[in-house]
Amino acid sequence: MSFFSSIDEARTALARTGYLVDDELATVVFLGDALGKPILLEGPAGTGKTELAKAVAEAAGADLVRLQCYEGLDEARALYEWNYRKQLLRIQAAQAAAAAGHDSDAESWDQLHDDIFSEEFLLARPLLTAIRKSTPTVLLIDETDKADVEVEGLLLEVLSDFQVTIPELGTVAATRRPFVVLTSNATRELSEALKRRCLYAHVDYPDAARERAIVMSRVPEVAEDLAVSIVRAVRAMRQLDLRKAPSVAETIDWAQALLALGVDELTDDVVDQTLGVVLKHQSDGLKAREQLRVGTGS
Repeated sequence: MSFFSSIDEARTALARTGYLVDDELATVVFLGDALGKPILLEGPAGTGKTELAKAVAEAAGADLVRLQCYEGLDEARALYEWNYRKQLLRIQAAQAAAAAGHDSDAESWDQLHDDIFSEEFLLARPLLTAIRKSTPTVLLIDETDKADVEVEGLLLEVLSDFQVTIPELGTVAATRRPFVVLTSNATRELSEALKRRCLYAHVDYPDAARERAIVMSRVPEVAEDLAVSIVRAVRAMRQLDLRKAPSVAETIDWAQALLALGVDELTDDVVDQTLGVVLKHQSDGLKAREQLRVGTGS
């Protein structure tokens, strides 16, 4: 069963969660759902790629399963592994029973092997967890570009057939395919084979009008004039050569912070006091203060 019956329904459902999409992204989300294909979202950090997966899960009333990628991620952490400590305790218990002469408790090695490589001792990691779920599920494979190339090979196998072969237990196939979102900050090029299996969308920072709408959707108490000033200032910061440009989430955080302070105008003094909400490196803060003197926020 699909999450969304049309592009408009996808757009409207996501908007109810506070996530506003343009026509291209609404189309990609709808087609990913309708065709059962993973979607790959690529773009700068902080543009809302991860939040889109969360918004789809919320809009569809689905579970969210997240695989956070990082350098050194391996199959055991992504797919499954065995609970070796519990297996060892089981083996020791069998050996103790045999040594005590409890013939009725003694087991052959074949019996013991089948026992310790059973469901009881399996530790499902995110990929296997998502495949085994029978309820609506969104699988988020976050920051795919941070994982090693070998992990891409694992993803190819899983995302092609939505099944996993566990030698000791057999093949586990999805009874209901999860809605899959892969994100990438484009720190390295992903393989063509992986991209070929996905629908693709480049996610950039929203234009001023949409970012203002996002702020007012997430922080409805903020005055429109203040939202305009906040978005204008943030967009100006993104034009600077910063170590880390402010994300959309930080734009929202700034609006919430100013609201908490009872501020209704973005003056230079207010910027100086609250810039740490938006910029997280001292060098970025100094650069912004030097080049973005907003005066009255007009």
